[in-house]
Amino acid sequence: MNTYSVKEVLSTDLLHKDVIVNGWVRSYRSNRFIALNDGSTINNIQCVVNFEEFDDELLKQINTGAALKISGTLVESQGKGQQVEIQVKEIFVHGGADPDTYPIQPKKHSLEFLRSKAHLRVRTNTFAAIMRVRSALSFAIHLYFQKNGFHYVHTPVITGSDAEGAGEMFRVSTLDMKNTPLTEDGEVDYSEDFFGKETHLTVSGQLEGEAYAMGLGKIYTFGPTFRAENSNTSRHLSEFWMIEPEVAFNDLDANMDLAEDFIKEVINYALENCKDDLEFLQQRLLDEEKSKPAAERSDMPLIEKLKFVSENTFKRVSYTEAIDILRNSKPNKKKKFKYLIDEWGADLQSEHERYLVEKHFKCPVILFDYPAQIKAFYMRLNEDEKTVRAMDVLFPGIGEIVGGSQREERLDVLKEKIKALNLSEEELWWYLELRKFGSATHSGFGLGFERLVLFTTGMGNIRDVIPFPRTPQNAEF
Repeated sequence: MNTYSVKEVLSTDLLHKDVIVNGWVRSYRSNRFIALNDGSTINNIQCVVNFEEFDDELLKQINTGAALKISGTLVESQGKGQQVEIQVKEIFVHGGADPDTYPIQPKKHSLEFLRSKAHLRVRTNTFAAIMRVRSALSFAIHLYFQKNGFHYVHTPVITGSDAEGAGEMFRVSTLDMKNTPLTEDGEVDYSEDFFGKETHLTVSGQLEGEAYAMGLGKIYTFGPTFRAENSNTSRHLSEFWMIEPEVAFNDLDANMDLAEDFIKEVINYALENCKDDLEFLQQRLLDEEKSKPAAERSDMPLIEKLKFVSENTFKRVSYTEAIDILRNSKPNKKKKFKYLIDEWGADLQSEHERYLVEKHFKCPVILFDYPAQIKAFYMRLNEDEKTVRAMDVLFPGIGEIVGGSQREERLDVLKEKIKALNLSEEELWWYLELRKFGSATHSGFGLGFERLVLFTTGMGNIRDVIPFPRTPQNAEF
């Protein structure tokens, strides 16, 4: 007798054959019907027990959450809700689950409650579906870059530089916090630390990625990044995953082409390979929104929204044009925006980005040529010396999902920008050397993976699309 996954049993022609399946009990009713799931699919396999043929002590161990091995014959189902079921011949209990203490019982649980049970929440339909979609998206990302000639580069998690200039970084140190060595000036003496200097967890692999793009041509990183900003919101995590391609000889236009093509293909992969999970998540969202006021409901169902992105050409709009549109918009004139747009140079908020996508253009939008003062030092300065060759990709329901730029390849301009921002030229010596030896136009972007998963699954809180979320005051698991 062969062992199969639940997905294989439900989708393969095994009718009237003996099969073995392993999984966890989702429900057990009438002392007869076991709904078993092993995580391979959103769908359970119904296992039918003739209780008169089994020992009572064994049957008492069959509770929600228990891990079982079931052997039996796959037959056509006599009941509603499933095409096939297993007529059970043998049951082996791998591990029981006390019904008085197992917290994931077959009833509706709040997302807040499930976050407190992050080690068990993947046993629910919602979180199992999210994590299968997350896995598929992760594979699709590697698939896209590998088939398009990109090389996968692992950039450091521990770094001495701050790519964003944000200053909100986690410090990495082996110094004794109770007896910290100090310099003559009373500052922490990092020369006695493990690396001999102050180091942090990375906020981005971009700078190191640029170095490798300038030798390998086309590279991408896909790894964990860290931000120590104290943002307790539904859009922020302290630890998240970032996809960052960098391409030598690409200008901003080619960078925008790459971002659009990449996003469309990755979302299409999910649409083609996660149908059951996306249909379940779409229905979950529809059910959840029934209790919301009409104004707060999504304009379109989840799958339609994904197709809206994958099938529409992204509208490309300059920052200056976007500011004019926003300044003259009804929400701005009637003071409906929380952050009113008064003048050129404003840093756009999510409400502005969503207005452009959902109300004005009614398609995904790429904004480009942002004011230099609100963007990072490494972005290429335009001839007007006021704007930089930056671009953001804006999505419905979420706002910015991708941020990127053409990088500043001119040594003298880059030095001036570093000086103006009081950044350390000494710390960035190697980055500056890239502009001395064979410098060329190059571009790249960053995509926060969790934001992509958030959009694709229709979830409302970023803490629900990563297995063990790291947020301020929360590193329990």
